[in-house]
Amino acid sequence: MEKIAYQGWPNCYRLSNGAVELIVTADVGPRIMRYGFVGGENMFRETAEHLGKTGGEDYRSYGGHRLWIAPEHRTRTYQHDNSPVAVEAVPGGLRALQPTERLTGIQKEIEIHLAPQGSSVRIVHRLHNRGVWDIETAPWALSVMAPGGTAIAPLPPRGTHPEDLLPTSTLVLWTYSDLSDPRWHFGKRYISLRQDPNATVPQKMGMPMLDGWAAYLNHGQLFIKKFAYQDAASYPDMGSSFEFFTNAKMLEMESLGPLGKIAPGACLEHEERWSLFRDVKLDSLADDEIDRVVLARVSEVQV
Repeated sequence: MEKIAYQGWPNCYRLSNGAVELIVTADVGPRIMRYGFVGGENMFRETAEHLGKTGGEDYRSYGGHRLWIAPEHRTRTYQHDNSPVAVEAVPGGLRALQPTERLTGIQKEIEIHLAPQGSSVRIVHRLHNRGVWDIETAPWALSVMAPGGTAIAPLPPRGTHPEDLLPTSTLVLWTYSDLSDPRWHFGKRYISLRQDPNATVPQKMGMPMLDGWAAYLNHGQLFIKKFAYQDAASYPDMGSSFEFFTNAKMLEMESLGPLGKIAPGACLEHEERWSLFRDVKLDSLADDEIDRVVLARVSEVQV
């Protein structure tokens, strides 16, 4: 772990194993502002007008990877993360812990473990209840991806009729979800969402991600995140454990943990595993092509 200045913030920490690097700022957050190959492009978007800023009560979308609480609520969810965070080394990584939020009584924590070699990262998200009453919520891990790429998510296993008579899954839509928007691509086994800097309206969709992974392809680099799905658990947003969101500036890859009650002094955890691959090219968004290029690499991500 190396302390550096980054994007106008003087107190940042860089983790690297020589192959990939992650940068966390201690001046705001907790946020992972960079994940990429050493010397390569950042897979995450950084909001230029907010870089280097600290303090104040307004919510800023700094970019990077962040931790929220679900379901989304205009006051509870959009608590600012403009204050310094405590950063400390842990074996193989670091932990960033924010001050307790005054209005929610929740203290957010992100712990990062980087593999000694390769690109594998384990991210542990924690919501601590520092209040005096139980809090019912769910951890919500949002990766704000750099513009210009395409997100890919698998659908549940397919079957045939009349052998399969009952439904097996759901797709969750928002009022502004538009399935005719050309940024969506619907295959039999996969759904894809393309980020378009010229888009005029946002798009969003949620789903119970039974396979527990999603991917983002941009600039020839493939970002894969894995996360567990619990069959018996209750998830926010009509059962969504994964959500896409995109607008003209970025695309978010969002995984959610199950809803749970956090007793005072207790916490909820949600874990993701990340990996990054170079020189990846999709000739199309056809299912067989995604199987060949993306699914083959998903199996390489450590769990």
